[in-house]
Amino acid sequence: MELIERFINYCKIDTESDSNTHTTPSTMKQYDLANLLVKELKEIGVEDAYVNDKCIVYGHLKANTDTNKKIGFISHMDTSEQMSGKNCNPQIIENYDGKDIILNKEKNIILSPEHFSNLKLVVGKTLIVTDGNSLLGADDKAGIAEIMDMLQYLHEHPEYKHCGISIAFTPDEEIGEGAMNFDIKEFDADYAYTVDGGAVNDVEYENFNAASAVVEIHGLSVHPGSAKDRMINASIVAMEFNTRLPKKERPEYTKDYEGFNHLTNINGDVENCKMEYILRNHDKDILNRQKEDFYEASRILNEKYGPDTVKVTIKDSYSNMKELILPHMEIIDDVKKIISELGLEPTSSPIRGGTDGATITYMGLPCPNLGTGGRNYHGRYEFAVIEEMKIMSEILKRLVAK
Repeated sequence: MELIERFINYCKIDTESDSNTHTTPSTMKQYDLANLLVKELKEIGVEDAYVNDKCIVYGHLKANTDTNKKIGFISHMDTSEQMSGKNCNPQIIENYDGKDIILNKEKNIILSPEHFSNLKLVVGKTLIVTDGNSLLGADDKAGIAEIMDMLQYLHEHPEYKHCGISIAFTPDEEIGEGAMNFDIKEFDADYAYTVDGGAVNDVEYENFNAASAVVEIHGLSVHPGSAKDRMINASIVAMEFNTRLPKKERPEYTKDYEGFNHLTNINGDVENCKMEYILRNHDKDILNRQKEDFYEASRILNEKYGPDTVKVTIKDSYSNMKELILPHMEIIDDVKKIISELGLEPTSSPIRGGTDGATITYMGLPCPNLGTGGRNYHGRYEFAVIEEMKIMSEILKRLVAK
């Protein structure tokens, strides 16, 4: 099966995770892809492939030379709950001309370089886009397809000498739980790479320290005709809470190493209101200051409206893996050398997000992140660059070569 055929097949399987179910996996439909991957892995020589009761797919390919080296590759199966991946209908745009791409004529949904400047960097390439009604799923089904393509090549070319290879496909990465049940001993690798980034020349080993915040506001509902000096409108208090957080620390004002507080959801009425935030920063000390901003805002509003009006609950999600990768920079240098050999300029950018690799690194297995060729993740304007997907497959082949 060709790389792109695989990718499109995977995109058409709905694997959206759900942060509200509090189950593992968060959605049973992720098993649809997991079971398919186990079947395909066995067909291309990964005979011990299986999916466990946590919906993690594991498999191993023994070295066909005398090396004891074992490299791992990991991608996640779920897609973001920010937009549905159901009924995904990928479209192929050949020799992209740099102009607007009409994703959906009836709904006037247009992917435009005016709003997405990264399109200007892929003129002349072949793109896979959505039809405007769903996300694409390149995050991270492109990574899965590239790993599978590498394994298929090794299966079809037994003369190609390679080290031992460990494979894992995880659920629920998009809700911060992808590696929660990851078993390093079962995975059995010396080090690993998540294949879950963007541009394929970028090797990432710095990510945000991350936390989530839930703000619960309890108001007092009184008939508006007699509400003077009595009503406490929870939704109004919620808006006041948000304005007490630094405006310049919202995602739309930040870039590179700058952290942010991102209001992802708000739901409420006069009596109760709930807000959900994600907090991110590459610097752990600054992230702690961001947390204090939340607690300070709640203290001020509780003094103003009464005790227990505002309750803030903050939980840490994952940490920056940089300090644990630095002693193992040879695994970064190996990839950058291959990227250079392929005629590209290797870079390392800070991840403005998270990755299973951060959690796995803190478990004791160094695990930086590689690109997939995908862009504009988590929405209808997502696209993947076919030429870059093929390059990543080649990078993976060269990484395991021995």
